[in-house]
Amino acid sequence: MNIAIKRVYDAPARLDGARILVDRLWPRGISKDSAALTEWLKDLAPSNELRKWFHARPTLWLTFRRRYLLELREPEANAALERLYKIASTRKKVTLLFGSRNLERNNATVLKELLEGKRKPPSSSGPLRGIAAGRASARGRR
Repeated sequence: MNIAIKRVYDAPARLDGARILVDRLWPRGISKDSAALTEWLKDLAPSNELRKWFHARPTLWLTFRRRYLLELREPEANAALERLYKIASTRKKVTLLFGSRNLERNNATVLKELLEGKRKPPSSSGPLRGIAAGRASARGRR
């Protein structure tokens, strides 16, 4: 499976394959036709609160990523993530589209890692829950 990330403001290319917008907000100045989307999975985007939090604290990338992965366990986000996995499994190439100016630190890079198997997908009983529970209990012991 070939996964790419690209700003939604960049021109569509034939080699993009399935073009999936993973932002909650529609990008300014882009028409639906010019975006040439295969799908818009807005439930995959970070919550507005987390997006605004990270925008004000761009140096806290690891904290953003951890919080975002936890948000992906929510039912709507998890259903959208399953949809993304399904699309990716049936296409030779998938391009995740995002609006952020930061090309390396955005939600699409986290989703790309998930699709490529570099991170485990979030689940309510999976490793993320155990890690979060361990940290919470460690904080309580202090």
